[in-house]
Amino acid sequence: MSDGVVTFALDEFHKGWSTIEGEVIEEGFVSIFVNGAELVTVMCSPREQDRFAIGFLCNEGIIGSLGDVRAVHVCPSGACVDVWLTRSDFVRPNRLILTSGCGGGVTFNDLTITVEPLKSTIAIAPQKLAELMIEMQQRATLYARSRGVHTAALSDGENIIVLAEDVGRHNTIDKVRGACLIERIDPRDKILLCTGRISSEMINKAARMGCPIVASRTSPTSLSVQLARQWNITLAGYVRREQVKVYAHPERLRAEG
Repeated sequence: MSDGVVTFALDEFHKGWSTIEGEVIEEGFVSIFVNGAELVTVMCSPREQDRFAIGFLCNEGIIGSLGDVRAVHVCPSGACVDVWLTRSDFVRPNRLILTSGCGGGVTFNDLTITVEPLKSTIAIAPQKLAELMIEMQQRATLYARSRGVHTAALSDGENIIVLAEDVGRHNTIDKVRGACLIERIDPRDKILLCTGRISSEMINKAARMGCPIVASRTSPTSLSVQLARQWNITLAGYVRREQVKVYAHPERLRAEG
């Protein structure tokens, strides 16, 4: 399995020219096959492909639990994942939506469909949210080596319990969901932390996971704000030690303030 980075010889100018070796985040095509038929091919970091594939299928509503999966196999090259379901009547959705996610994100979900608003009593102080964001970044090993990679994490409000890295910010959430399925962690009533821009498909994934708080180091999109407000999801951006901007449902961050 890839360790997520590739080493290149490169020229560096720093008080003069020199040739050095540098690590660059790895990016490649990964195809997901379901019951022997290709479902989708995406650009991602070719590591933890099993978690990515299972998480993607779950976030797309194709599977509901690990019990719907009979077998998962990552091919030797790492470029494809075969997922065999317990049911044989799977039909590939016809409508494929290209999303704003970096790396060529895709979804089969219609983001205009009404989602039942999340009901949750979870609350967290802004200072604690900032601490969790810092912890997530400190634990991001690929970012420490090469930069150029996104991170997502799931927290229970006290600790980071799942963490994933990928060149695609939306892919990190699929990997988090896949890890939850494999490790039998319930993502409901948990906090979803991200390093990248929060887009509509990411809010949709958070809603499917039952995460009532989504926070990022950077900004949301207009549609993600609208959906978060409709779906009762607290959406926070620009999380820093002394500052946080809350675009939807700030009450969950004010409860302990």
